[in-house]
Amino acid sequence: MQRETEAELMRRVAKGDRGAFRSLLEVHQRPLAAYTRRMLGDPHLADDIVQETFLRMWTQAERYDNQAARLTTWLHNIAHNLCIDSFRKNSRITFTDDENSFDEADISAEHTHQQYQRGQQVQEALKRLPERQRSALLLCHYQGLSNKEAAVILDVSVDALESLLARGRRTLKKEVLTDD
Repeated sequence: MQRETEAELMRRVAKGDRGAFRSLLEVHQRPLAAYTRRMLGDPHLADDIVQETFLRMWTQAERYDNQAARLTTWLHNIAHNLCIDSFRKNSRITFTDDENSFDEADISAEHTHQQYQRGQQVQEALKRLPERQRSALLLCHYQGLSNKEAAVILDVSVDALESLLARGRRTLKKEVLTDD
């Protein structure tokens, strides 16, 4: 969706237009759900975070500035902050990855098993990363945000984000290769 279109829809949301809200929800719900599930590892808690993110979009639509950030960046920032609040409140994280399931009809059983094991290794290594490195990797790699957008969400410079990404990738590579 184009930035100008999203800005117009957000102006309409600020005026209480439920149709505009639904349109934006349809576009942004899946990516936010994927991000929060990977961050939190708990699909139920992640769904609560996504719901709260969209509640805030509805109640704070007038605060959105399309000149400052794309809507996806603004929404990921809200979701990220809610995830951090959840970490602080719940201090325990468990990981599941519904996104990492494979269809055995399409892939051989051996390949499926290898892919599953590799996915599990990556998930285990991801959950051991410091929160900021994990967030940087998830935002850039899984969510497809630019370094600049991820830096805004994490409230760091682009250079600092790139450092987080490099350290996170290095650690993941070392841990996953060590597990082989």
